Amino acid sequence: MSYRRLQGQEIIATADRLMARISDRFPGSGLSKVASELAQVTRETEQRIADLRRPRWGLRAGIGFLILLIAAVALFALAGMQRPDSISHLGEFVQLLESTINDLVFVGVAILFLVTLEERLRRRDALRALHELRSLVHIVDMHQLTKDPDQFSAGRTDTKASPARALSPAQLGRYLDYCSELLSIIGKVAALYAQQLDDPVVLAAVGEVETLTAGLSNKIWQKLVILGTAPRSPAGHTRAQ
Repeated sequence: MSYRRLQGQEIIATADRLMARISDRFPGSGLSKVASELAQVTRETEQRIADLRRPRWGLRAGIGFLILLIAAVALFALAGMQRPDSISHLGEFVQLLESTINDLVFVGVAILFLVTLEERLRRRDALRALHELRSLVHIVDMHQLTKDPDQFSAGRTDTKASPARALSPAQLGRYLDYCSELLSIIGKVAALYAQQLDDPVVLAAVGEVETLTAGLSNKIWQKLVILGTAPRSPAGHTRAQ
């Protein structure tokens, strides 16, 4: 095993283990379902990346045929140009030459479009997968959003609109830890795309996912710090607003 590259199988094993831990501690919870979905996405990622890296020979053959056809038409047009046989025809030749040059520019743009088509399709599929990971990040954030460590502070009371607070301090700490671990795994899955696909747009999208997960992990860490330092109510379970 190389320790200079992320190993997809190790990330899969870590995601499966985290799913089992969450299911054991919070069976039937929404967070356990998110962990299960992330484990499935992690298993699918290796195959997705393999499919992205696999050459699309049918597409390449079609593009090659179109490029040859375009080149043949351009060469035929150039061969059909007649040189001026007198000064009086020189103006017409210049106009024809200018039109031909413009056509060749468009031909070059068309060829460039065809040559980069496979890369752009690969990029589109990778960005779709990264968008899926970004959605998972926000789902994890929604699960930790109402987990307020101040609920155990003395003097805090609920309102009618307050969410249900059923976790003990120890359970809340584990819940927030699990959310942070889920975010970390999502970041590692995104990094697999950056490791395997040398595309600047994909790299930028991976960086955005990693920045998002890091920012939310910091927010969770702040909650854990508050949970560990805040004074507790005498009952140890007074609920927050």
